[in-house]
This record gives sequence, C-alpha cells and structure tokens, in this order.
Amino acid sequence: MTEPAGSQRADLEKAVRSYGGLWDTERGLRALRDAGHDPRDKHTRQILRDLASQGLLMKVEDRPVTYRLA
Repeated sequence: MTEPAGSQRADLEKAVRSYGGLWDTERGLRALRDAGHDPRDKHTRQILRDLASQGLLMKVEDRPVTYRLA
C-alpha cells in the first residue's frame, strides 16, 4: 500500500533535517523505505525538488542531481 504523498514528504524532510549532508534520489529512496514507505523514483525526485524550492536543500550538482542541506 502506498502512503499519502504528504507523509512521505514529511518523513523525507525529517530525515534531511536530521542527517544533513548530500542527498540524491537513491538516498531519498532509502530514507523513505527506512520510514516504512514504498517510494517511487519520480515522486522522490519531486519531493527533493520541492524541498530545494523551499530553501531547505541546495542543488550542488546537475548530473546526477545532488543536493545538500542549505
């Protein structure tokens, strides 16, 4: 069963704030799986983009896309 997008977003934001460092799709997927979700690549990338547009993350590399805590 897939959880609502909001709960995945909240859990990924919590992980980013807790652990800091560099974030890419793979790390986001692992964090969401650890939180009990069944994440999809596309949705995880969107959450990371949203967190970047909020100012929580800053893009540091384009290919592969990598973010770091702002």
